[in-house]
Amino acid sequence: MFTMMMFMTIVTTLMLTMIMIIPLVNMHKQLKREKMSPFECGFDPFSKPRVAFSIQFFSISLMFLIFDIEMTLIMPIPLLKFKINNITWMFSSFLLIMILIMGLMLEWKEGSMNWL
Repeated sequence: MFTMMMFMTIVTTLMLTMIMIIPLVNMHKQLKREKMSPFECGFDPFSKPRVAFSIQFFSISLMFLIFDIEMTLIMPIPLLKFKINNITWMFSSFLLIMILIMGLMLEWKEGSMNWL
């Protein structure tokens, strides 16, 4: 019993020592500029910090976010027909669709969707 415990202690000590030594031996000695820099959404962190941000990219991402939220509101409309009465369902569906259409018309009128 004592020898088995001594053997397990030695094996465990060796394994822990190897676990602590292997990362030190395997460390890369040369640290490159790209490896040391953080990745920031495709922007080069070593350039000027105040680079002009593309308003078109921001508009596209904002429209995508809005239309994505709209889809989460539109998807349960057919399922709600069986849960509430028809008049309430038609009124709420019509109101939601009209708000979305008016928002689309406003974006189109102000030129948010023009890429030029």
